[in-house]
Amino acid sequence: MPTLTIALIADTFFDGQGEARLVRHLREARSRGAELAVLPELPLNPWSPASTSSRDEDAEPPAGPRHQALSNAARAADLAVIGGAIVQDPLSGRRNNTALVFDRMGALVSSYRKVHLPEENGFWEAHHYEPGDALAAVIEAFPMRLGIQICSDINRPDGSQLLAALGAEAIINPRASEAATFHRWKAVFIATAITGSAYVLSVARPREEFGVPLGGPSIAVAPTGDVLLETTEALSLVTLDRNEVARARGQYPGYLAMRADLYAEGWSRVKATRLPHQQPSAQA
Repeated sequence: MPTLTIALIADTFFDGQGEARLVRHLREARSRGAELAVLPELPLNPWSPASTSSRDEDAEPPAGPRHQALSNAARAADLAVIGGAIVQDPLSGRRNNTALVFDRMGALVSSYRKVHLPEENGFWEAHHYEPGDALAAVIEAFPMRLGIQICSDINRPDGSQLLAALGAEAIINPRASEAATFHRWKAVFIATAITGSAYVLSVARPREEFGVPLGGPSIAVAPTGDVLLETTEALSLVTLDRNEVARARGQYPGYLAMRADLYAEGWSRVKATRLPHQQPSAQA
């Protein structure tokens, strides 16, 4: 049965030497047997949500310079890569925090726009981009089927559960979170792996930016909930095995029916909630 070796690269690449350093990381990962590398959330951007002020230069059109840098790095290293950028629609002007998935030839094979945006000190994300308007698709471009949930998306488990029910064998979670909150994220990663019977992998922005205490380990959790990897190393590797997913899905709780009909009916009664900054004023 297929396996997939994934490199988790806890680094960012927005400085003058960033693109060269990215290629070096990818080449090292490839030399150690990686078939795919996962980068943190928005790895070629500074952490602009530290402020409520958005800048034109933080976003780019489709296939813009950060997209091209990721594509070129994947091709140069002969290694598939999951990165991202703030992508702006040239017609509507809408900006989205977008995961970009490239194969080892540098071709874009999938993308996903972050749905759940924090709006709090250090994470003023709704001031910089809008929520995505489409569910993540299962990515079929690799030896195992993957799904992506960007950072906070995994704290609303519906998307992860849906991806697993649709056949995703691993949930990939690029993130930007505070090091001090990692224990909470770890609990969610373990619960998501167990209830979805899927691997969960996450890599964070590694250091403080603009006074925001970002950081925390990279982590890989097996479908059983066992932690396979938890490290603050800049480069770490883990090998996923489809047999482990199949085994978990044949055991409790993996074999429990997914009552999509009931849940869909229940969710139809729930109105979409607004972000705090979108709430109507008391005078409205």
